[in-house]
Amino acid sequence: MKVSKARTQIINTASELFYKKGYNLTGINEIIAKANIAKATLYSHFKSKEDLCIAYLEYRDEILSKNLQEFCESKTKGDAQLLAVLQFLIPFFKSEQFNGCWCIRTLAEIEPQNEKIRTCIKANKVSFLQYLKKLVKQNKPELKASIQKQIANRIYLLYEGAILESHLHNEIWPIKEAIKLLRDVLENTASK
Repeated sequence: MKVSKARTQIINTASELFYKKGYNLTGINEIIAKANIAKATLYSHFKSKEDLCIAYLEYRDEILSKNLQEFCESKTKGDAQLLAVLQFLIPFFKSEQFNGCWCIRTLAEIEPQNEKIRTCIKANKVSFLQYLKKLVKQNKPELKASIQKQIANRIYLLYEGAILESHLHNEIWPIKEAIKLLRDVLENTASK
């Protein structure tokens, strides 16, 4: 299905603003002005700000998934591809646009009762964890399935912790420490 230029422009603009300023501090009128569109154009593509937020979360997740997969696959098979998941965070952190995890930032802003956005965020995180399980299985086929799952879960937690803490401290050390911890995890499971 062909996506209209206006829809793409709206999502790109909302994505930039939501990620930089936050969901609650970004108004619909600001998105409309920055995207240089009419209000009717926005509402012909999105029924609500909530629907636009979901499009933003899905858009960011799609970009992350593609870029992370390409980054990991550019490394040698084995531990290098698993370590790449966390090494991927280094250039992300160093970019001018780095503002932490867009899912967690959005989750912190919405009401706990907002199941629509919460469900989208959870789906993004579950998809990421599934990718990690697949990556571990491909790179550690000699390990039992239960150990593979354990490694994937630990990579997931290290990734999430590293991105959150590097954002909080505005320093790279949490990412570097997470990489060291993952090396320890991989070394300790080499014999299992």
